[in-house]
Amino acid sequence: MKHSLVRAAAALASSAILTLGAIAPAKAYTFDETEINQDRVIAIAQPGGLTGYQLLIVEQVTDRRKCWSESGSNPVVVNPLLATFDFTGICGRATDSNGFSIRMAGTDLGLKYSLSVQSIDGNVLLIGTSIDPNVKPIIIGRTNGDTNGFMKITLDPAWRLTKRAYQGKVLGHFYFTSKESAPGETGNTGGNTGGNTGGNTGGNTGGNTGGNTGGNTFGDIATDIYASEIKEAVALGFVAGFAQDNTFRPQLAVTREQLVSLVLESLKGIQGANITFPSNISTRPYSDVDISRWSAGKVLFARDNKIVSGYKDGTFKPTQPVTRAELMAVLRRASEFGLSARGKQPDLVAKEPPKTFSDTQNHWAAAIINQMSGYCAVASAVNEVGTRFAPDDSAKRNYAAAATLRMLKCVKTQ
Repeated sequence: MKHSLVRAAAALASSAILTLGAIAPAKAYTFDETEINQDRVIAIAQPGGLTGYQLLIVEQVTDRRKCWSESGSNPVVVNPLLATFDFTGICGRATDSNGFSIRMAGTDLGLKYSLSVQSIDGNVLLIGTSIDPNVKPIIIGRTNGDTNGFMKITLDPAWRLTKRAYQGKVLGHFYFTSKESAPGETGNTGGNTGGNTGGNTGGNTGGNTGGNTGGNTFGDIATDIYASEIKEAVALGFVAGFAQDNTFRPQLAVTREQLVSLVLESLKGIQGANITFPSNISTRPYSDVDISRWSAGKVLFARDNKIVSGYKDGTFKPTQPVTRAELMAVLRRASEFGLSARGKQPDLVAKEPPKTFSDTQNHWAAAIINQMSGYCAVASAVNEVGTRFAPDDSAKRNYAAAATLRMLKCVKTQ
């Protein structure tokens, strides 16, 4: 195959998938906060995610080796040195909502706010977004520039980093802390009754960072052919919009690592799909996917379970736009996994007559595209018009969301 994003079928086993609903706590705990040395911790805008950046927090625990270095200004460029050695016991790292949340006026807001990193007008902002779409987002910090690389997030004056504590024991969870009350909150100086130590309604840092967890009526999809499916996908929680301007940006191309995240996240909607991603990995899944990369755990999982594969030179090209043909190949493997999770044979049963496309006959993915066109029309013509599939065109956010939704529904009803 010309592009081998996917190989043979296999069952997924474990991985963490995003749902934008609150995590129900098994037991209520009262959490406190502990001050930490601000010079030994850094918030970083890390390239990745469907919105361009992912939040990474690194803490210097011991001084045996430096965990990161800084250079330049406006923005400050960060070199995450911990990616080059076994940082266990030397550096602390938090990469998702299990590792950080917002705390304001003594109240843990992990169940009410998500954290996202957004590129806006040449700056990159750390934003807290409420689950209530009527509450204005909170700006927590900024990079003061944009280099498309790792950058230091300088917290605004009202904010600092602290750590969560329980009954005097300091936990690994970081708080972005402010003495001010959140919009609509009265504050709570006596701690907070929250969920478990990882609970957060915010998105997953890979496929859905910075999404709008509230309303899903976006200003830029009113005339989009996939508008209704986009709204349904957002409601299910495996894709999101951009909170700062309430857009979906349907024409943005999806990258290879974003596709892995998007599809795996959708699979949580399959009963029996017990998916948990490794929070830390010790080896690179591919030579160009560093262990500190936001997608590393997901790419490793997908590779090991033969959901995706790299190139002959040992690379994965995580930021390369995925083609519509590759999207179909991944969704076929996702379908097979979903059926296996439901205890069924991983054989896709056509729900409608397969379609004939005018431009796929001699393509490496011709058989896959044909098969997926009969599987709840997961494969369909460009913008649902005519007979062109455009297999080598990049897959856009609107079609990726719609096709993944169709796959999910088809698996559930087979």
